[in-house]
Amino acid sequence: MSSDEPAQPEQPAGQHNETDEPKPSKRPRRTGWRRLIPTWRMVLGTVIGFVLLCIGLFALGYFLVDIPPANSAATAQSNVYLYAGGTQIARDGEVNRENVQLAQIPKTVQHAALAAEDRDFYSESAIDPKAMLRAAWNTVTGKGKQSGSTITQQYVKNYYLGQEQTVSRKVKEFFISIKLDREESKDEILEGYLNTSYFGRNAYGIQAASQAYYGVDVEELTTAQGAYLAALLNAPSAYDVIAHPENKDKALARWNYVLDGMVKKKWLSASDRQNMTFPMPQEAKGPAGMSGQRGYIVQAVKDFITSNKILDEDTLATGGYRITTTLQKKKQDAFVDAVDDQLMSKIDKKARDADKNVRAGGAAIDPATGKVLAMYGGVDYTQQYVNNATRRDYQVGSTFKPFVFTSAVENGSTTQDGRVITPNTIYDGTDKRPVQGWDGGYYAPENEDGVSYGNITVRTATDKSVNSVYAQMAVDVGSDKVKRTAVDLGIPENTPDLTASPSIALGPSTASVLDMTGAYATLANHGKHGTYTILASITKNGEKIELPEQDSRRAVSRESADTTTSILQSVVDSGTGTAAQAAGRPAAGKTGTAEEDTAAWFAGYTPDLATVVSVMGQDPESGAHTSLYGVAGLPRINGGGFPAQIWAQFTRTALKGTPANDFDLDLEAGAEQLPIPTATTSPTTPESDEPSASEEPSGEPTGETASPTTESPDTSATPETTAPDEEQPDGGGGEGVLNDLTSPSGRRSPQAAER
Repeated sequence: MSSDEPAQPEQPAGQHNETDEPKPSKRPRRTGWRRLIPTWRMVLGTVIGFVLLCIGLFALGYFLVDIPPANSAATAQSNVYLYAGGTQIARDGEVNRENVQLAQIPKTVQHAALAAEDRDFYSESAIDPKAMLRAAWNTVTGKGKQSGSTITQQYVKNYYLGQEQTVSRKVKEFFISIKLDREESKDEILEGYLNTSYFGRNAYGIQAASQAYYGVDVEELTTAQGAYLAALLNAPSAYDVIAHPENKDKALARWNYVLDGMVKKKWLSASDRQNMTFPMPQEAKGPAGMSGQRGYIVQAVKDFITSNKILDEDTLATGGYRITTTLQKKKQDAFVDAVDDQLMSKIDKKARDADKNVRAGGAAIDPATGKVLAMYGGVDYTQQYVNNATRRDYQVGSTFKPFVFTSAVENGSTTQDGRVITPNTIYDGTDKRPVQGWDGGYYAPENEDGVSYGNITVRTATDKSVNSVYAQMAVDVGSDKVKRTAVDLGIPENTPDLTASPSIALGPSTASVLDMTGAYATLANHGKHGTYTILASITKNGEKIELPEQDSRRAVSRESADTTTSILQSVVDSGTGTAAQAAGRPAAGKTGTAEEDTAAWFAGYTPDLATVVSVMGQDPESGAHTSLYGVAGLPRINGGGFPAQIWAQFTRTALKGTPANDFDLDLEAGAEQLPIPTATTSPTTPESDEPSASEEPSGEPTGETASPTTESPDTSATPETTAPDEEQPDGGGGEGVLNDLTSPSGRRSPQAAER
């Protein structure tokens, strides 16, 4: 060491300088492919980060995605209209769906759906990740496009979202399903699923599917049928073995899969499974629509529901109501057949212009219950839109006359000379005889075809439908009392032209066929009126809608109603309604004709059924009322013709197999039918230059007038007349008030004011 260098201090023995210690070796740097392998720290960090991200996204999605309102397609339902026996009449609405409660669906049918779509539904959560991954894998690997959705997810898709296959829809479905599973029970979700699923044949929901494939309500489905409907959920159109018979093997395999699944889950015994055969569905049917009588019935039922404030129009339009009517299918079909056989078969629109204007309406009511059993609205709702059974724009004519007589008995009325009015009371039936005892002006109604009958009993005047007698009787009773009685019997008080004047007796009012049927049903029910109803029940989702109680009351005394029945029996036995005898059982009735022959009526009843038929004339282009002259090649149409013939055929068929009960009548004193004496006078036809009777009372009488009644109440003069039209039994009666005389051919002029 040189002297210049500083001396280093000596270190104690056994010690080393820090700088002399060996440094730890550095980890060798990874090179090549090893640089691509992540460390465990990286893996752990990534996993933790991913989990945190998923949790964050899940939390974000859960709080951002709310359960939305149901989509309109899922809530849309049709209203179902049924006959009293349960047979479907029609459905309205665009969506063929009728929701039912889960309790209405047989357990085996519920289990079939679970076996087909989600066997662990009741034990699993709303989301099945394994199923979703399995479905995705099968789809990717070419094993077919599959769904890993639970029933909850499928319900969410059907009810809240839509069928589009998008990522956003799947994300929403995921979160809504989780939330829904927390808010609704499994039963509620399954019920919703079965009511919203599509089964093919335009059937949405299990109830619509039951009707579409097997023609029964869901409660009546067998296990085998339920398994087939469950199989359809996988491929509704492809597995319809009627539409696609080539796919029957696939459908059968799916059906077996469902049943085997039920056995595996112990929902079905192996022995029951072994004995099952494939339940072939019925032929597919087109939508019932509103053709034929369907539209008339549906519209009449809707009007009844809304007018009685059972439901308002907006509520009814939401759909989902199961509406059972009082109509009986066999009687409804019988009415259609009667109109077709007795009227429409004789119509030739190509040969005769008048035949183009023919309309018909009818209704039948059970007198004891007030239930409408049948209703004929027209030839076809799609061709003639207006319901001829419920319209109120045609005069009822002489079918109103029985109400006048009923009022006379009810009020103990007397003639101008003080005699009690009974069927045997004598009246002057002279044509155009001015009424007596009315201070409202001059009124001298004309008998049909201008026939004068002289002195006749009330019974005969009813048989012949003599206007002069009944106009006088309306004055004797009091036209205000006549109106009151008609309303009590069932004619709506606001009926057009239901005015308190002598002309009320001749039927200028325009009550509907259904109104008149209700009133005649009251007479048939011995004067006890039950407000008619066409509605038996309404339910929605299995719950009944409360209906108003039927108004049952005493309209008129039994003696008043039964005495009227006795004279109406005579109309059928020997008067203008003899064609009704073809019904083959005791009957009472009355014919009627509207002004200018625009409508012909027959209103009648047996002890068990009240029915009214009207044939009307209406221009199909303008809608104007037209006369029935020349229809079916006949000079005129009266109530004793086509209407009575239709009535007879319908009544005979409708009551086939039931006893032909006779009327049990309690008559007023002096109402017994007397032997018919030889006529003492003959009817005369006034000369053509006589002044015409005014339609409404007006002016003052000139000169002397004949007394409306005779002195002796115990004799009867019955003129022997010949009906102007042999084809029409009603022709000899005094159905109307004529402004002009009949033409030489016996046909009334278009100006004739027939009542």
